[in-house]
Amino acid sequence: MTASASSLSEENAQNTSSALPAIETLVDPERLACAQELEARAAVSDSEAARSAADDAWMDLALAQARKAWRISPPNPSVGAVIVRNGRLVGAGHTQRTGGPHAEVMALRSAFERGLSVEGATVYVTLEPCSHYGRTPPCALALIQSKVGRVVAAVGDPNPKVHGRGIRMLLDAGIPAELGVREAEAREVNIAFLTRMTRGTPWVRMKTAVTLDGRTAFPDGRSQWITGEAARADVQFWRGRAGAVLTGIGTVLADDPQMNVRLPDQERQPLRIVIDPRMETPPAGKLLTSKGGRVFIAAAAEYPTRRAALEAAGAEVWVLPDAAAPGRVDLRELMRELVKREVNEVHVEAGPRLSGALFAAGLIDEMLFYYAPCLFGAGMGPAAVPLPAEPGAAYRWRLQSLDQIGGDFRVLLRR
Repeated sequence: MTASASSLSEENAQNTSSALPAIETLVDPERLACAQELEARAAVSDSEAARSAADDAWMDLALAQARKAWRISPPNPSVGAVIVRNGRLVGAGHTQRTGGPHAEVMALRSAFERGLSVEGATVYVTLEPCSHYGRTPPCALALIQSKVGRVVAAVGDPNPKVHGRGIRMLLDAGIPAELGVREAEAREVNIAFLTRMTRGTPWVRMKTAVTLDGRTAFPDGRSQWITGEAARADVQFWRGRAGAVLTGIGTVLADDPQMNVRLPDQERQPLRIVIDPRMETPPAGKLLTSKGGRVFIAAAAEYPTRRAALEAAGAEVWVLPDAAAPGRVDLRELMRELVKREVNEVHVEAGPRLSGALFAAGLIDEMLFYYAPCLFGAGMGPAAVPLPAEPGAAYRWRLQSLDQIGGDFRVLLRR
């Protein structure tokens, strides 16, 4: 047993287990009941359909664990795992902060700490177990040493350091392992990480609050507040799962934002990025004096005095001129810089000019619109984009979800 798998002695396990809540309390009770019922049916049936239905139900529990890691795990993927032995849940866990245990190890620990055996058990995990020594030892090795009997993974890990090696490592150890259970759902959970690994750029989301007539601000720029408290609180969750929050200098000068995550249980703060061609960000503004992630200023040219003041205030400055548009920041190069810093997901809260530039560069993957049930009659729009030749020629986004948040509506759209 590796140290990462928490090889507790029997005495320590017994002492610990008495102080811990039952393993069943770590998961949703209705989903657990469904999985147990389907597992019981599969146990008395030779039907592949019955086995598949049970596997799907257990993987749903693992996916729920993975979603708990959205605001914790980046830049690592958000992974969940559950362990099932003789039809009973014996372990559950999700990825911790960078450098901490992965989902499989957390699930193993949850079993060991309660004195529960995992020998011969089936492990359901939402991403292929890692096979390399990085910040932590390989999860595939922890599973092998724990003598589990079967591993079911939802999707393969495209990280070149893994990419099939985790499954191969398990198979070589004589442990049956398979991929593809609830694959679409697992890809959705880690869409940003998978995008960075396969496309080489972050997943970029544009957020905006709009009225029913499509206004994001009065003609004079005033916008606080279009939506209600519930919608503004919901935005904090979306910020919290991102690796970076991005805005433009216009928003910084107009609103003096903090660009941080103000949820009481937020353990990790995203980077704060400002597109600021002339380095006009105020060193004494809230952005550089409030608590939050590190601040990066993306400029289009050198301004030595301004740069020195920003760096003295704690910002890091990048000069990324766009060769095709003098005076502007190269947005594609910015995304490449963010990938170097392992940013999976960029959350954009910007004005119409920067939003339009991101659209024009083809960098927006999804839009998060909060619609308030009111009308302004005049004012700014969400993005300055060119007028299409015909109304029917406008690009059509695909509806991903529609939810009521307090008195407002949240619409998530994808390319």
